[in-house]
Amino acid sequence: MTIGLRERKKAATRQSLHDAAVRLAAEHGVEHLTVEAIADAATVSRRTFSNYFASKEQALLHHDSARTVRLVELIRARPAEESLMTAVIRAAEQHSAEFAADPAQEEHYRTLRLHPALLPELVATYAAAERDLAEAAEERLPAGPDTPLRAQVLAATLLAAFRVVGQTALERREHDVVDLLRQAIGITREGFR
Repeated sequence: MTIGLRERKKAATRQSLHDAAVRLAAEHGVEHLTVEAIADAATVSRRTFSNYFASKEQALLHHDSARTVRLVELIRARPAEESLMTAVIRAAEQHSAEFAADPAQEEHYRTLRLHPALLPELVATYAAAERDLAEAAEERLPAGPDTPLRAQVLAATLLAAFRVVGQTALERREHDVVDLLRQAIGITREGFR
């Protein structure tokens, strides 16, 4: 599917606002960051900012939100005959390649994720991702009375594994998150035996 010019411009504006927010937060601290400063740095109006993000916290965490949305898209795009775990691993491999990060940018993300003011928005981002992942999981599981519950539990478990893997990769400065994810999924499987 080809993305139109309008959508590309909107994505570029959203990314510009996010980049400005991250840069300003790194320079001045999250507590001193304002929506006006972000809009000015991205050379857009306050109203334009509001068309893209409801708060400075959303702008700061756009990267996390975009990554989780993309992961669910990749899982859904995997062949239907793949098991859920195979689809997750294959999607994670592609996801990792797409989101190969700049080490300096990762340092900013590490700092941002630890800021208490961002925790409510981060929790909301993960809750939305968990709902989307549960829907994607339910599509791949055999139909049955417990399928919705299984999908929700698997989604919560997988998202927790992704979160831990992401944090571990940042702490260790590792870039092979797929190997860490495989380890985490293996640990999860063993832990439930």
